[in-house]
Amino acid sequence: MFIAEVSSNHHQDLERCLQFVDCAAQVGCSSAKFQLFKIDELFTADVLATRPGHRERRKWELPVSFLKPLADRSHELGIQFSATPFYLKAVEELEPYVDFYKVASYELLWSDLLAECARTGKPVILSTGMATMNEIAVAVEVLRGNGCKDLTLLHCTSSYPTPPAECNLAAIQTMRDTFGCQVGWSDHTVNPGVISRAIHRWGATAVEFHLDLDGKGAEYAAGHCWLPEQIKAVIRDTKDAFIADGSGVKEPAAIELVERDWRADPSDGLRPTVKIRGLV
Repeated sequence: MFIAEVSSNHHQDLERCLQFVDCAAQVGCSSAKFQLFKIDELFTADVLATRPGHRERRKWELPVSFLKPLADRSHELGIQFSATPFYLKAVEELEPYVDFYKVASYELLWSDLLAECARTGKPVILSTGMATMNEIAVAVEVLRGNGCKDLTLLHCTSSYPTPPAECNLAAIQTMRDTFGCQVGWSDHTVNPGVISRAIHRWGATAVEFHLDLDGKGAEYAAGHCWLPEQIKAVIRDTKDAFIADGSGVKEPAAIELVERDWRADPSDGLRPTVKIRGLV
């Protein structure tokens, strides 16, 4: 399951948002995901008073009126639609439209938000960057205690971008063994090898990544966003790798049967075999 995180790269432009949904479907994603926040309900008043850069993030807010057209476009294209709620009422605003809720690492400690998501009965995906195992355990207990029956945890490192040496992908297995649920990887590396390792060595069942269309998104310069052609290749290679597993039975593949007669004949070590000599 590849989840395209649009984050704050949408410019508050509905047409650009729809292009993100189209792109997510075209590159092979399972879901397009946005964020629903209000700066005044995201940071404390003193932070907003003293940090103009944080106040500027009002330009990153997704209008609630965009939710229906984005959900409709996603479903028309056969992919899921999701969003991350960053204030309590956002859970209610999203409920008619999202196929699942995604809770961000920075909100992992906010039990009220977790409970609100769980009570909807929809699946929940929770990122766990910066968290200790005890903190994750509390969050999982809150979610399950409030009715969440379909839970996926995402391991990640909340640094943008993340160096591969700081990924600690082995924690995926630790979390799976401890919490008995699906565990995936939320990528901030923009490194194909890291995603491949998360999936094929550590069994990540979902991969979330930050997507930008053209290098002009608000977050692209930070260095943790993938461009369409980059991630399209990763998704294609991932699907090819799973197809390559085969049955495990060692026998000639159908596509190599024609080559069998071109092996060295045991009588003299020359190619092709005696039975087709003179026929080719």
